[in-house]
Amino acid sequence: MTEFVSLSGPLPHVPDDVTLVQFILDATHPSRPLRHPDSPWLIEDATGRTVSFEEIRTRVWGLANALSLKWDIREDEVVCIFSPNHVDYPVALWATHRLGAIVTAANPAFGADELAYQLTTAKAVAIIAHPAFLSAALGAAKLVGIPPSRVIPLDASAGPAPSNVAPNVDELIKFGLANKANFQERRLNPGEAKTKLAFLSFSSGTTGKPKAVEIPHFSPIANIIQKAAHYKFNEPYTTWENMRFRPGDVATAVLPMFHIYGLIVNIHFLLFAGQTLVVTPKFEFTKYLDSIVKYRITHLLVVPPMVLLLCKHPAVKKYDLSHVRFVLCGAAPLSAQLVSQLVKVIPNAYIGQGYGMTETATTVALFPLSQKIGTPGSAGQLVPGVRARVVKEDGSLAAAGEQGELVVTGPSMAMRYSNNEQGTKETFVDGWVRTGDEVIIDKNGDLFIVDRLKEIMKVRGFQVAPAELEGHLLTHPDIADTCVVGIPDEYSGEVPLAFVSLQPHAARRVASDSKEADVLKANIAKFVTDHKVYYKRLAGGVVFLDAIPKNPSGKLLRRVLRDQAKKLVAAKSSQQKSKL
Repeated sequence: MTEFVSLSGPLPHVPDDVTLVQFILDATHPSRPLRHPDSPWLIEDATGRTVSFEEIRTRVWGLANALSLKWDIREDEVVCIFSPNHVDYPVALWATHRLGAIVTAANPAFGADELAYQLTTAKAVAIIAHPAFLSAALGAAKLVGIPPSRVIPLDASAGPAPSNVAPNVDELIKFGLANKANFQERRLNPGEAKTKLAFLSFSSGTTGKPKAVEIPHFSPIANIIQKAAHYKFNEPYTTWENMRFRPGDVATAVLPMFHIYGLIVNIHFLLFAGQTLVVTPKFEFTKYLDSIVKYRITHLLVVPPMVLLLCKHPAVKKYDLSHVRFVLCGAAPLSAQLVSQLVKVIPNAYIGQGYGMTETATTVALFPLSQKIGTPGSAGQLVPGVRARVVKEDGSLAAAGEQGELVVTGPSMAMRYSNNEQGTKETFVDGWVRTGDEVIIDKNGDLFIVDRLKEIMKVRGFQVAPAELEGHLLTHPDIADTCVVGIPDEYSGEVPLAFVSLQPHAARRVASDSKEADVLKANIAKFVTDHKVYYKRLAGGVVFLDAIPKNPSGKLLRRVLRDQAKKLVAAKSSQQKSKL
């Protein structure tokens, strides 16, 4: 049997009797670097306000007490955080965990319907929402029966909130701190952290609408320790100047905190590493460059669209980025060509990729200490504690250098999809996770993502399920059938393109008027834009077909249409070049 394991050494002890908040705010661990007492935990990018460990710990307790006093939030209930990045985002999630409750983090770009789906699936009982997105939060709350009095504004930045909503987080913290404790936080029983839920994080898995992934407290704790072991925290493997992670380093926190990459790697791992996080609510490239210089940021966690801008945006030449020492790219594969360009832009940094997914909570592979620049095209090497198999089409196990589906296990794996037996059976198999990614692991231990076996697209690092867009498009009165595929895009990685067959009445309109086709395509694209989050828009366009190809059992021949889409992209590229 061919099984791949980490080359970075064994996994240290992972405590299984603490919650994530207890591990981050209360506990010690041999892998944890000693943070300098004057080093802030967070910096608010826009204002420069610093937030210390003591302030965070106090605010967490105050908010937890208020949630208990006001609404009796208790163990195993679910609180939704609906916000862009904010210095009180970690406070909100850790306060929820102090109560033994579960966090489900939602994309603030969601409309009311999309948020309502997540609230219903997660069975949320309250929403902590940024005031700029309060309207959507209230609309979703109404749809699912959560009273406005359980919708909690994160701050007062948008002015006075409607009178029927809850006090904001600042007001609640003051209220909680002014009253006696109304809850008793408990230490988990040995082994309980492996089953007690911390997060219901949403992932599209392999098909269909997003699924609620059950992530217990043990999983992110284990993953933090796995990464710390991979990078030899607290071990004298080199000089201080050459260490990848040093207490006092400063990192960006611009990756969305609702996304598993931002949630576990950016927040929890980097704070465990003794770093200060500069919290930025929204990625705006030139402001991002300003912050890197202003705060002397040493560590960048990025996704491929950000790398593309660093390599190609003309503004970059105006900035001195020589102090940046570490760049990690994740969420989607990064081409070797972009890596070579990035090395020229940030010459003094260790640069490489990582790989993980919500179902593995989160990191499975990272570029190793032995590489200053990660192997071109590689997603890194397995972190300690991970075991991997590469399964070929015939079910046999691939050897080094052979291609197949990546299947992994380890201490950070999620448990299942909540209330989705079929999806769970397809992805979680006897403690192993089927990733749906076709890979090669070479003789050196480098992991290369070859292709995506599953249907999910990765747009700007976000998962987009074709079936969700197809279900929406089929409600359009002019559409008879549809199939959505991803096409390559330099900035977004890939973007959705919709193949559409029209209803007879619409087909007759298009046939009788040459301009009608363009009008209808624009109308169909707008139909998606008006109802879906921005990264699900049909940026790849709409293509009309007489019929959507299917096999005899009626299954969409998606691969056939992917091939057709590639030809269309190639033809369009050829036409553009001929005009030059």
